[in-house]
Amino acid sequence: MPDFEKLWQTNYPDHLKRSLDYPDIPVHELLERAAKNYPDTIATIFMGGKLTFSQLLEKSYRLATALHDLGVKKGDRVAIMLPNCPQAVIAFNAVLKAGAVAVQFNPLYVEREIEYQLKDSGAKVMIVLDLLYGRISKVRGATALEKVIWTSVKDFLPFPLNKLYPIKAKKQGQLVHIPPSPNDLQFVDLLAKYEPKPPSYEFKPSEDLCCLQYTGGTTGVSKGCMLTHRNLLVNAWQVSNWMPGLRHGQERVMTALPLFHSYAMTTCMNLGAAIGAGMVLMPRFIVDDVLKAIQKWKPSLFPGAPTMYIAVINHPDVKKYDLKSIKACLSGAAALPLEVQKTFEELTGGRLVEGYGLSEASPVTHCSAIYGLRKPGSIGVPFPDTVSKIMDIETGKKEMPIGEAGEVVIKGPQVMKGYWNRPDETAVTLRDGWLYTGDIGKMDEDGYTFIVDRKKEMIIAGGYNIYPREIEEVLFEHPKIQEAAAIGVPDEYRGETVKIFVVPKPGEQPTAEEIISFCKEKLAKYKVPKFVEFRSELPKSIIGKVLRRVLAEEEKKKREAVS
Repeated sequence: MPDFEKLWQTNYPDHLKRSLDYPDIPVHELLERAAKNYPDTIATIFMGGKLTFSQLLEKSYRLATALHDLGVKKGDRVAIMLPNCPQAVIAFNAVLKAGAVAVQFNPLYVEREIEYQLKDSGAKVMIVLDLLYGRISKVRGATALEKVIWTSVKDFLPFPLNKLYPIKAKKQGQLVHIPPSPNDLQFVDLLAKYEPKPPSYEFKPSEDLCCLQYTGGTTGVSKGCMLTHRNLLVNAWQVSNWMPGLRHGQERVMTALPLFHSYAMTTCMNLGAAIGAGMVLMPRFIVDDVLKAIQKWKPSLFPGAPTMYIAVINHPDVKKYDLKSIKACLSGAAALPLEVQKTFEELTGGRLVEGYGLSEASPVTHCSAIYGLRKPGSIGVPFPDTVSKIMDIETGKKEMPIGEAGEVVIKGPQVMKGYWNRPDETAVTLRDGWLYTGDIGKMDEDGYTFIVDRKKEMIIAGGYNIYPREIEEVLFEHPKIQEAAAIGVPDEYRGETVKIFVVPKPGEQPTAEEIISFCKEKLAKYKVPKFVEFRSELPKSIIGKVLRRVLAEEEKKKREAVS
């Protein structure tokens, strides 16, 4: 076996050392330092409204003081269910300053999911958007939830939008009446009532939990990843040091990824605090709004998912927008097609590289160099102080030779402590300090890792292993295809065979026959799709990852209905 750590060192950006010097501080101290070093620098931009770092810190301190007065103690869990808005950033830092553990909720959760996560985390206080209040009220009686702090989108809108918003919301039937309750409090009232005098706690960053980051539950019941302050701080530090030439106090981050997800939490919010970069907050990814925001606010960093970059490069008017402020983009959540990377870089003049991570690792573990050796289809090399191996799929005990596929396992300072209240599942995922990711990959002679697919999404046809990602990479080369996904469907002879779902580019009408013919030229016979289904869109997660499992579930239901 080659000395991979030496190879990784060789392939790191020139400015980067193998081991980084991480400050031994809790995560919220990043904001405190930013407010001290860049007090008047814009920290958040939200629909034209702006907050400086000093303003953001003061409001976080006020809310932390309020939480302390409401009985929140060190180690308590506080739920946050907010879209991308200034309140989300204030709430996150306030919860941590109050000594508590942040539990992020997806605003798209339905009552069942909300109830489960509240019960599992044991949160007694929740900070929520008023539009979501109805869902909370339906389940709170079955949970330990005692107090709800609610806020409205209009609370941090600039004039005159803050006056016009309620009128528009009323017309759209979105105006919410919050019934009075002694246990329900208004976010802005607390900021007005309390002085910025939060409690002072001594933190042990390597031991104290910063957040419970719940996994998507794609392989069963959603689990809370126990991430410490050190886990998250280290990962933000690794990301910031990975990008050469960052101008502290001068960058801006396009924040279209949702902040409740670990990806944006690290690469947008915590990175922003670490380097004094302002966030351009987008409540949802709407490509027209993102293009306008890039042109107006000139963000230099744009972490995202391939579906976001695909939407940008395929926008009919993309060349009418000035996107030249973009310098660096870290793509995650799914494979980054080579054609997407090339086209996006041509449009912006910036660099778009593929990385890899998972919630259990805060989340980023690997990345391709912004400047330096990049290999198409590779997630690059492990971050500093992070090591990775490829282990056999069956036992997880034998390291695989170069070029052979196996399970990707990771060890590093960003890896979680374990799953909340789930020692058995923790023991399966964390073994001898190694995180077993459930992803299949292979490593080449230069130490670059290539993710093949998820263990549970591998297609087995006639004894052959087929990886959906490989088929999708070929489909992305087709000039008429915008998006595609491959899954395995039952086959009487082969056990499984390949079905693909295709979203054509605007104005294009490819046929199933021409796509299958295209695949025959580029794939082994057993990998060629047998079925093609055209769709206007594919199901995606909140961060833009195409959900193959949803397609598989839909396909299963259709087949059951026929039989």
